Amino acid sequence: MAVLLRALCLLPFLPHVSFGQFLPFFGGWFGGNNGGSAVSYSDSSNWELVSKDSGVSAMHLILMPKNNKAIMFDATVFGPSKIQFPDGENCRLVPDSKTYQTDCWAHAVEYDIETAEVRPLKVWTNPWCSSGGLAADGTLVGTGGWKEGGKSVRLLSGCATCDWKDIPDALAGNRWYATQQILPDGSFFVIGGRRTFTYEFLSPQGTGDLKSFTFDFLRETTDLAENNLYPFVHLSPDGNLFIFANNRSILFNPTTQKILREFPVLPGGSRNYPASGMSVLLPLNLQDGNAEAEVLVCGGAKPEAFGLAENKTFLPALEDCGRIDIKNPNSDWKIETMPSRRVMGDMLILPTGDVLMINGAEKGTSAWEAADVPNLTPVLYSPEEPVNERFKELEPSSIPRMYHSTSAVLPDGKILVAGSNTNPDYKFKGVKYPTEMRVEKFSPPYLDPSLQGLKPEILLEYSQAALTYGESFKVKVKFSNDWEVDRTDMKVTMYAPPFTTHGYSMNQRLLILETSSVGRTFLGFYDIVATAPPSGTVAPPGYYLLYVVHRGVPSTGMWVQIQ
Repeated sequence: MAVLLRALCLLPFLPHVSFGQFLPFFGGWFGGNNGGSAVSYSDSSNWELVSKDSGVSAMHLILMPKNNKAIMFDATVFGPSKIQFPDGENCRLVPDSKTYQTDCWAHAVEYDIETAEVRPLKVWTNPWCSSGGLAADGTLVGTGGWKEGGKSVRLLSGCATCDWKDIPDALAGNRWYATQQILPDGSFFVIGGRRTFTYEFLSPQGTGDLKSFTFDFLRETTDLAENNLYPFVHLSPDGNLFIFANNRSILFNPTTQKILREFPVLPGGSRNYPASGMSVLLPLNLQDGNAEAEVLVCGGAKPEAFGLAENKTFLPALEDCGRIDIKNPNSDWKIETMPSRRVMGDMLILPTGDVLMINGAEKGTSAWEAADVPNLTPVLYSPEEPVNERFKELEPSSIPRMYHSTSAVLPDGKILVAGSNTNPDYKFKGVKYPTEMRVEKFSPPYLDPSLQGLKPEILLEYSQAALTYGESFKVKVKFSNDWEVDRTDMKVTMYAPPFTTHGYSMNQRLLILETSSVGRTFLGFYDIVATAPPSGTVAPPGYYLLYVVHRGVPSTGMWVQIQ
């Protein structure tokens, strides 16, 4: 009776508290551990058009941590974009122009993910088909490109007025269609490029010693169509690099610079540009202390697809996936079949640990006018489900997203989708697939309004954003309906935002953290104590989006930095 009277006395001071939140005050009978299990949501995904004009074609895309803006950029040689620098300011001198021609069109923008406003950015050297990733301090480090941009390093920080800093001739090799991977100490490994069978290292600040190292594996895996460009590189939690090119893969030690083993060939066809399959390192689950490391490779094209596409013969894309344990020296590929064929798609890891396949085509290959039959239907892949229950088709888009399309996971769990230009310049009429300037957001099923009572809200001011390797930290969350809270079905995930271009999201990584306690403090408020990743081999230093996932529904992400 005393407890009841005390609760009633508090009612005038709690006008914002729902009945479901207030019930736990009565001894915890109605909440806590009895809220139910993870929901099995139906396909309630949806699309929304958020901008009719991104300013530039989004060939490359990355989400920046300091200002929560997306960076989109294109090549500098495809003619005028749709956004100019104001009043002719900030124009660039066109390289190799004998008449000192200037270019006053922007080829990069900073895109506001909330308002869709764009700010033009000045790219000095050509970043066409370049690579990139975030440094530990949140700076975007871009590498390579074409012609005068082939050996450039470009830096962009997240301040409100910042622009690109371009360092020409900072690389040892021409890195056109190369891959960039962050290493455990925050430095970068840059590998490949057209007819560039080498790799090199950059410091965490993006500087190098202009020294490259021959890598015969790239020479061995090339073919007439060069189906080993943009090789897939994933950092294993043991510090080694899984490198996949064409249809072959190896485990490489970047410290000793030795190949440790070669994995079996993945059958079916070619997987790298221009065959352009998709690949991710599946989520690393740190809850048991010994995370498995599995790589998923899906889609692509037959080796001859590129040559035939030049004559407008578009072969069906591949429809299979290969999955392999890269820490097991005796592992082999386990083959699965997607619901549809896909080439040039993007593969993104969602905050829940599921994998989203989006964009691309069902026939052809990467290159200008080299594909047909847009694949408009996203597919959800749930790696923890039984083998025959992992794929699920979601709501299709109405906008073709083929060559040079991109996508990114946003803090609120939506997917930003932009780009698609199958033409050698900006063309809006007279072609089957015009240059696409519209920007969409895709909402996965966990954003169904009927599930929002399960969604945690991270209280930023009471949660720790600066993490130290191996140490515990606290995240405070709030629920609008405590009645449905299940403390046994709550996890904390950390997501490294990737640099996405040409169907490959470099440096993408999701970690499922060890949690030691989930305690209710008061009226729908919970404290979660989690343990930060143990080292840079598991989580390279830098910024991550931290999510709390409750019964399959993620919170809005909070930016954290680990070092």
